[in-house]
Amino acid sequence: MDFLADCRTRLAFDLVANTWNPVVLWALRHGPRRHGELRRTIGGISAKVLTETVRRLEFDGLVERRDGGYALTSLGETLLGPIEGFGRWAAEHGDAVVAAQDRARSA
Repeated sequence: MDFLADCRTRLAFDLVANTWNPVVLWALRHGPRRHGELRRTIGGISAKVLTETVRRLEFDGLVERRDGGYALTSLGETLLGPIEGFGRWAAEHGDAVVAAQDRARSA
């Protein structure tokens, strides 16, 4: 399969390539959250970046405004499994990646 600039696979990779997209989606997995609550839950994200992220996720159809806050759409919920898979991979292999980076820096 070729990964052309406009193919659906590249589109999917772009959705999770943004640092904050999967973090915000994961933070919404238990239900709607208001902006301030979402920001406190995530930590380390500025109000401006959070606003930009939820707007981008709304544009992509993954998040919607609901009950005075933000909530996953049914489409957004379909990304929770892959995000959880990335998290499991990171827990299992993250130390090996960090070790490889350390070796490369010291070489």
